[in-house]
Amino acid sequence: MAKERTRYVCQSCGRVTPAYMGRCPRCGEFDTMVEEVVVDTAATAKNRRAGSYGASRPTRLAEVAADGFERLTLPLPEFVRVLGGGIVPGSLVLVGGDPGIGKSTLLLEVAALMANHHGSTLYVSGEESSRQIKMRADRLGLAAEDLFLVTETKLSAMMDHIADIKPVMVIVDSIQTTYAEDLTSAAGSVSQVRECASRFQELAKNVGVTIVLVGHVTKEGAIAGPRVLEHIVDTVLYLEGDPFHRYRLLRSVKNRFGPTSEVGVFEMVEKGMVEVLNPSEAFLAERQVNAPGSAIAVTMEGTRPLLVEIQALASSTTFANPRRTANGIDYNRLLLLTAVLTRRVRVPLHDKDVFVNVIGGLQIDEPAADLAIAVAAASSIKDRPVHADMSFVGEVGLSGELRAVSQLESRLKEAAKLGFKRCVIPRSAQKRAGEVPAGLEVIGCRTLHEAIEAALLPR
Repeated sequence: MAKERTRYVCQSCGRVTPAYMGRCPRCGEFDTMVEEVVVDTAATAKNRRAGSYGASRPTRLAEVAADGFERLTLPLPEFVRVLGGGIVPGSLVLVGGDPGIGKSTLLLEVAALMANHHGSTLYVSGEESSRQIKMRADRLGLAAEDLFLVTETKLSAMMDHIADIKPVMVIVDSIQTTYAEDLTSAAGSVSQVRECASRFQELAKNVGVTIVLVGHVTKEGAIAGPRVLEHIVDTVLYLEGDPFHRYRLLRSVKNRFGPTSEVGVFEMVEKGMVEVLNPSEAFLAERQVNAPGSAIAVTMEGTRPLLVEIQALASSTTFANPRRTANGIDYNRLLLLTAVLTRRVRVPLHDKDVFVNVIGGLQIDEPAADLAIAVAAASSIKDRPVHADMSFVGEVGLSGELRAVSQLESRLKEAAKLGFKRCVIPRSAQKRAGEVPAGLEVIGCRTLHEAIEAALLPR
């Protein structure tokens, strides 16, 4: 016999309480608690008491079998690398990104490759019809005999399809359109998203099928729904990029089976998402050498070194408060660097608007790009170009000193591979640079002032 119980769920953080509260005890938001009626059948009540995986028994660490862990590889190296070397059977993957960024296009390519190389694959769409997906597949030139398409939003129907087809991978596009019938809340609500993700997790672990969930994002760029959704899944991937730029970055922010912060670079073309195997070369392809305000930063995206061009422009302003515009870097980081340039290096920026842009639509978060940003700004204000064969690695401190960064040897190898002859690094990092590649001169500088004097061409 089915039983009904009432609970209240915070639409902001997902906190569940048995009684209504005007203010959520977890996030502190007011008027976010929404009433929900949950229908408990005899089976679900029994499962709730017994646990999702039945009776458990503690096992000694030495007795746990570690073999049988084999990844599924695909002829899509960028995607495979972000996942840590391949797709793990029985894993639950969450893919997020802005609307129109290319999530469905990329996952349809992955589904076709899985069907052609490893067996039946099921693509479940709650937003598009099978005909629309077929039209996209034809446009992308995809053909897969064992790729099954279905338009469905009901969770129980999806489970039936999975039981019938027995696929090796299931792609659900999207988790916000999926709903469980025993919950009275609407699809996309906090309780629906959490419950559906939990049941997909149980299915993946018990059956061994890989399930990929597509998640909508909020205006701030985070996965929509409760934060617990990211804790349930094994891997969280974000597809980033500017819709007006052709490059897309697939970034791993959580991975239980591999390193985090790995990045795969793709290019959006008419035929779909194409891998960029040498992204540094692509980002520097249109670089204009001997142009003031341009510097090359050697940054790390996960375990991959990337060379990117950073452009800066300083122009006089008639306003009391000059503007600081940062595109691709943290705004507060730009304020810090302009303050250091003004105070420590005596570069007059108090009456100048400063604009900084990272070419290619990339977003750089690590402080190793500080030196290149500061050199580009100084080059613009002094109207002196940077040496065309020079790259920069280093963090800038508030006293104007240069601080060492990690993985310096990998950065130097990437710079040498792309033909750069000189690289400016902090002097304190020279002893830890390891073996310097042949043909690359390492210039160690103690302060930002020294680095700028070494970087700029004479008048």
